[in-house]
Amino acid sequence: MTPKRYAFIKANWHSDIVDQALVGFRSAIGDCEVDVFDVPGAFEIPLLARDLANTRRYAAVIGSALVVDGGIYRHDFVAQTVLEGMMRAQMDADTPVLSIVLTPHNFQETEEHREFFRAHFVRKGEEAARAARAIGEVRDSIAA
Repeated sequence: MTPKRYAFIKANWHSDIVDQALVGFRSAIGDCEVDVFDVPGAFEIPLLARDLANTRRYAAVIGSALVVDGGIYRHDFVAQTVLEGMMRAQMDADTPVLSIVLTPHNFQETEEHREFFRAHFVRKGEEAARAARAIGEVRDSIAA
C-alpha cells in the first residue's frame, strides 16, 4: 500500500508564483500529509527529490519552480537538466517524482503576467495532486 504522505519541494526564485503550486496541491490532495521543503532554485530540486524519494516515506515527491529567460539563454538548459534529474531520481528511487517546473517562453515582470502565472501554478498544483494519487493507485493495483 502506498503511503499517503507527499514531499513537496519548491524553489525560492519567484516564490510568490511558485508557492501557489503548493496551494493548489494541498487543496486537491485532501487529508494527506504534505511535507514542504524549500530550495534556492530549480537546479537544487533533483538532488533533494532523490534523497526524499529514497526514504520511502512518500507516495510521491513533487518539485515546483519557475525557470525564466533572464536574457542570457540558459533557462532552457537549466529546465532540461532539472527535468532529466527529476526523472533519474524517480527511476533510481522507484518512487514517483512529479514536476511542476515550468519554463514560459515570454515571461515578463509585469503584474499582469505574475497574476496569470500565480493562477496557472495553482492549477498545476491541483493537476500534480491528481497525478500523484493516480500513479499511486495504479502502482498499488499492480502490486496486489
